[in-house]
Amino acid sequence: MSKVDTRLNVSPVPPDEIFALNGAYAVDPHPQKVSLGVGVYRTDDGKPWPLPVVQKAEKELVVEDDPFRHEYTTIEGDVPFLGIARDLMFGFEGKQSEEEAKARIGSVQTVAGTGANHLGALFLAHHMKPANVWLSNPSWANHQTIWELAGVPRKTYPYYHAATRSFDFEGMMSTLESEAQEGDVVLLHACAHNPTGLDPNKEQWVAIADLCERKKLFPFFDSAYQGFASGSVEEDAWAVRYFFNNKPDMEMCVAQSFSKNFGLYGQRVGAFHYCTNRASVSLRDIVVNNLCHLIRGEFSMGPRVGCTIVKKVLNSEELTADWHEDLKVMSSRIKAMRKALYNELVRLQTPGTWEHIIQQNGMFSYTGLTPKQVYALKDKYHIYLLKSGRASISGLSQKNVAYVAQAIDDVVRNEN
Repeated sequence: MSKVDTRLNVSPVPPDEIFALNGAYAVDPHPQKVSLGVGVYRTDDGKPWPLPVVQKAEKELVVEDDPFRHEYTTIEGDVPFLGIARDLMFGFEGKQSEEEAKARIGSVQTVAGTGANHLGALFLAHHMKPANVWLSNPSWANHQTIWELAGVPRKTYPYYHAATRSFDFEGMMSTLESEAQEGDVVLLHACAHNPTGLDPNKEQWVAIADLCERKKLFPFFDSAYQGFASGSVEEDAWAVRYFFNNKPDMEMCVAQSFSKNFGLYGQRVGAFHYCTNRASVSLRDIVVNNLCHLIRGEFSMGPRVGCTIVKKVLNSEELTADWHEDLKVMSSRIKAMRKALYNELVRLQTPGTWEHIIQQNGMFSYTGLTPKQVYALKDKYHIYLLKSGRASISGLSQKNVAYVAQAIDDVVRNEN
């Protein structure tokens, strides 16, 4: 084989674990294989579930046959969509009294939640130059990559208490209190923490907000599951709204995704919101202009089709009501599967405690399984989950939950 000369200075990088796992699952011919890796909603038959309200909106859009539906939007994105996304996130209801609060928020459309996180990281790296960003340990793996590419040093705060399989509130607060410096960014999961499924309660959120204000830290919310986690868009936005409404002198930002709560995974629908510490239209516009400068150099503008669907739904009272029902269907099925898995493990008297499965929230469960046990699940039972033990609960069904529980029972007893 002849040598190929290259000017590149590149080294191998490991493949993304989630997509590599999904690829291995796809080619596995085993009839009882189970995918608990990728974070997408599935029905009890293991099938994708295009939301009924999304299908209804798509049909209405086809009938409307808008001749502009494939045209460019603007660099900041589809402006009516951005207003709807902002109002959903921050709880605005169209009242005149809300205009001053709205003037604090600069919003742009992004390529889903990943794009919102990336754009926000890049914007802060350019214009705030934080010494560090603090990520929860553990966190969504892509957070590390995003902030690495933005050139901001990463530090971690404790989040998961392995011995009790619970949220380590004391460890988080102690570390940020003693080590975080003024101007540092603190990345917070708005709800349904990925991967642990453990969220602060409201009293703890208040304490976190107080700490950020006192230490002059910059809160960066990642909101990937609004409405999907609890079934309520209001409940899942509580932390974001509390920070915004009760700490008006504290700047903050939110990365917002519609992938999970609308089932628009491949349409890449998202928004980034920067909240200033005063109601100033001119300041807000400067923020948006600078965000647009970054957007123009990266992807020019956000995709149109997915945001048009979201806009169609949320502009209609009838379709919005249908959407809320769809959210309840998804969240309630995941809660039911948590309970079913827990019940099976208790019935089998699987060693250890498993209450954390039903105490966690959202799409994922941090099972507490070791990498060795995870490998055994895949090798022996063709059950796929991340080596950290994170399992996507939506991959469970009434047909496979007993099989999964029996497999977990086996590896817990025999793979130590």
